[in-house]
Amino acid sequence: MIIIGVTGWGDHDSLYTGVISPRDKLKEYAGHFPTVEVDSAFYAVQPKRNSARWVNDTPDGFHFIVKAYQGMTGHQRGEIPFESKEEMFEAFKDSLDPYIESGKLAMVLFQFPPWFDCKKANVDYLRWCKEQMGAIPCALEFRHQSWFRPEFRESTLSFMNEEEWIHSICDEPQAGEGSVPTVLETTNTDKVLVRFHGRNVHGWQKKNGDNWREVRYLYRYNEKELAEWAEHLKKLEKECKNVFAVFNNNSGGDAADNAKQMIEMLDIKYQQLAPRQLDLF
Repeated sequence: MIIIGVTGWGDHDSLYTGVISPRDKLKEYAGHFPTVEVDSAFYAVQPKRNSARWVNDTPDGFHFIVKAYQGMTGHQRGEIPFESKEEMFEAFKDSLDPYIESGKLAMVLFQFPPWFDCKKANVDYLRWCKEQMGAIPCALEFRHQSWFRPEFRESTLSFMNEEEWIHSICDEPQAGEGSVPTVLETTNTDKVLVRFHGRNVHGWQKKNGDNWREVRYLYRYNEKELAEWAEHLKKLEKECKNVFAVFNNNSGGDAADNAKQMIEMLDIKYQQLAPRQLDLF
């Protein structure tokens, strides 16, 4: 099954008609897509009351991809706000309980930074992370191209398979060491993740300007690019039970439109979406 959504639910204006409060946006979002990436979890470990509300705001069959907290992936600047890394992981896992208890947790996404390169210390840390997470399904996304250089590519994939990491496949600008190529390989027979970051090469690197964060994901996929990826997704579906695909190219508000184009292109009809406001009358 191919399960398509976007990252976050607050900034996709094309999905929401009229005046809708931020608190109600997820309910409306769930009428369009069956999955979402919870990016707020990256910036702070969310209190369980938040995840409990989000679970209640979505229909049965909805799935959350929860982004790992930045202190867990090395993005955190300065000291982590916990006594130890172990305490940090425990707090994060505790925040997942509502997703797990409802059966709505698709996976936790560990996205590592561009400076997290392929070396023994980092491989050891990945093993430690997986031990801390236990049976919780976890996806792994790299941002340093060394992991998929010819001399390491097969070892990286084998390691992910052995450690039961779900592969987060990227479509992103090819802009030097701080980007990874698209590697269309599954490492788990149950789930694979595809994340569409756009192809804005000039906006990808921080050194390219003060407005880097605003333009990083400024890109709209065209029909030809989406058609190519539709074939890739169908190929992955033959190898893996559940193919999650999320669009993250939203600096210009393009993610939701591209995600809907992909659903239409693949002729997918999701059966368990929430009723939309306009469908009530």
